[in-house]
Formats: sequence, C-alpha cells, structure tokens
Amino acid sequence: MKALIIVDVQVDFLPEGALAVPAGDTIIPVINALQKDYDLVVATQDWHPADHGSFASQHSGAQVFDQIELHGLEQTLWPDHCVQSTAGAELAAALNTTNIEAIFRKGTDKQVDSYSGFFDNGKRKNTGLRGYLESREITEIHVCGLAADYCVYYTAMDSLEAGFKTAIISRATKPIDKTAFMDKKEIFLQKGGRIL
Repeated sequence: MKALIIVDVQVDFLPEGALAVPAGDTIIPVINALQKDYDLVVATQDWHPADHGSFASQHSGAQVFDQIELHGLEQTLWPDHCVQSTAGAELAAALNTTNIEAIFRKGTDKQVDSYSGFFDNGKRKNTGLRGYLESREITEIHVCGLAADYCVYYTAMDSLEAGFKTAIISRATKPIDKTAFMDKKEIFLQKGGRIL
C-alpha cells in the first residue's frame, strides 16, 4: 500500500504569504494530479500558537533567520507564520482536499518547532502520523509539498527512519534555499531514500 503525504501546502508558504517559498504555488496542480495514484492521501499543517518560540518576534532584538538555541535545540527564527485559526494557516484554496483522509497538525507546542510531519524537532512528541500509516498497512510513502529543504525533507527522513520505503517527488516540491536542499537531498539518498 502506497501513501502520499502532502506537506504544509498553506497560504503563508505561497507567494505573498508570511514565509513564502519561491514559486510555491506552482506545485499545486502537480499535487492535485498525483493524488489519484495513491491508496491513501494525508496532509500536514503547520499550526503554531501566536507566541511560538520559533518566531523572531518572540525574542528581543532578534532578526528573522537568526540562529538561536531554543530549549536545548538549534533553532532558526522565522517570521510569524501559520498561526492557529488565521487565514495564513489555511490549506491553499487551489489544493484539492477531497482525497485527503486525515490532516496532522504540527508545531503546536510553543517550546519546540516541528518540521517533520511525524515528530517535533526534539522527537519529544509524535503527531500520530506513523501509527495512522501503519494501521492502514502502508509500506511506501511519497512526500511532496512545502518547503523541500525543511518540512518535506524532515518528514521524508523520519519516514525512512520509521521503516517506510520513501521518496520525495521533486516536481511536487519547492525549497526555500535551493543550495541547502541539494545538500540535504544527498543525505536523503545516502540513507536509502529516492527522488522521483
């Protein structure tokens, strides 16, 4: 059984959004077309409290993209984005959600960021995604969405670690930083992942 995980295709990651991924909107038609090819389609959704510790606005004198330590973990500081119950946190209107069976919210704990759809960055709490996939007898996972170098990559890496055959669909994802994604892609491949 094969599943598609659609990662964070949300308003704030699209052009004009608070944390826009360059050309992030261009992958939506591709994702919509892919969905029919899978036994199961699920999605993740960044869902931050307004005072999330990963927001630069929560740290006096800090700038967006500064690196800090947050409760023992290295943390990039982001602009406020995907705040719970705001328009920016909504799934993109152009995304076909008809086939999405479940949505797994992440980044809900203000003390730790959560790039992966499986765990927070410290792997202190899981989202329930792994158990859901296992209960559906999924053995292979393809990951798409935003952004390739952060939430897509970390979701794919945790999928591999959980024992799923895992691929990133390159035509259905976009990075914030292309160079950073190239480096991470090599790590993913070395761990046994595939790029489609």
